[in-house]
Amino acid sequence: MSEQDDGEREFDIKWADNAEHKEPSARARMLAARWKESPPGPVPFRAEPDHVARRQRRSGWVSTVVVLGCVAAVIVLLGYINFRGAY
Repeated sequence: MSEQDDGEREFDIKWADNAEHKEPSARARMLAARWKESPPGPVPFRAEPDHVARRQRRSGWVSTVVVLGCVAAVIVLLGYINFRGAY
């Protein structure tokens, strides 16, 4: 590629970026056509049922307790092995 080709390519990119009308993507066109026939229903922001949110919070605590319990068990096991090896 010569320097002139690079300059023309840069010009084309600037020209395309400054275009007044930009064509929407294929997905945007597809959704617009689909929604014209049957528009989507309203969706609330962050729609989570209460029972799902409670279960997720509880599972976070349960996993934390399990991890800390495993760490404590490994520490106790290593201490026991070290204690038995000392005598």
